[in-house]
Amino acid sequence: MNDFLTAIGLLLVIEGLLYAVAPLFIQKRAIDVTKMPEQTLRLMGVVVLCIGVGIVWLIRG
Repeated sequence: MNDFLTAIGLLLVIEGLLYAVAPLFIQKRAIDVTKMPEQTLRLMGVVVLCIGVGIVWLIRG
């Protein structure tokens, strides 16, 4: 549970940093995402999920 909460905290730090450093970039990307087809978003989600699982597997392996 401690590792999970640490991961959530790091996610929030990275996301907050992006919003603090480049808010216009984030706004433009959010608009772009709303225009993407659902299938593309789904594929991107699966790819990012696999990368995340791979990183955790390599570190914890």
